[in-house]
Amino acid sequence: MHLNFHFTAVQTLWTLTFAAQLVLLVVLLGRDRIKRFPFFTISIALTALRLLASRLLFGRMAPVVLSEIFIIAADISAIAGILVVVEMARRAFVGLGRRGWILGTLVVLAIGGSVLAAWGPWPPLKSLTTDSSLAVFRLLQLAAQKLDTLIDLLSIELGLVVLFLGRRFSGGWRTHVQRIVIGLFTASAAQLAIQATWQLIAKSAVPRSQAEYDRILGLRDHLFNSNGAIYIAVLVWWIVCLWVEEPPAYQIEQVAPNSGLAGSTAASPALIESETAE
Repeated sequence: MHLNFHFTAVQTLWTLTFAAQLVLLVVLLGRDRIKRFPFFTISIALTALRLLASRLLFGRMAPVVLSEIFIIAADISAIAGILVVVEMARRAFVGLGRRGWILGTLVVLAIGGSVLAAWGPWPPLKSLTTDSSLAVFRLLQLAAQKLDTLIDLLSIELGLVVLFLGRRFSGGWRTHVQRIVIGLFTASAAQLAIQATWQLIAKSAVPRSQAEYDRILGLRDHLFNSNGAIYIAVLVWWIVCLWVEEPPAYQIEQVAPNSGLAGSTAASPALIESETAE
């Protein structure tokens, strides 16, 4: 018997992504990870909801209304993404003093903001200041796009810092925090790399025929599909890592002195190990 599955690459990626997000939410709920990573859970739920809405509402509503809904949803998801970065940083660097937090935050934001300012294109200012509802949604759309880019930049910076310094605090190897950050780092790096590659291709490629134009569009689709496949791999990574328990040294939670993060932080693994040895 010969079975024919008429699924395109986009449909297959959509199905796998949505299924993986649902499984991840089940793992977060079933393994009681939501209390520890509430914003991460909210971000995954919002992404899954937007993915489902794109399938259910596309072609069933007026294009303008649909665009407004998705622009607002994108802004909400971007805010949630910023909170996820903050949440992971707080969890990874328990015990870091107030001065260290302020200095680290300023350095990370300065680097991310500088790259974001240079990362184009930026629309003309007049198109954003026109007194009309269309200009408002253009501004909201720009905010969502630039916040997404900023989140990717901050996730990459946070990933590098956690990999090099996390072991000194609460973001050591095999911890849930580090593994979530590794996933964020991978997804963000792939997103920015593919976005930059496509921008270079779009600027340099000058199609001289319909065949060349179709080839460029096909290359774009392959790039975006590759990004979707990487995100699915990250979701699977999160599912597996969050299902497995952390090493015992990282499972005891308490308030870190002088951290300013009362009620939501874990003790330093070095401190736990020394107390256990005694």
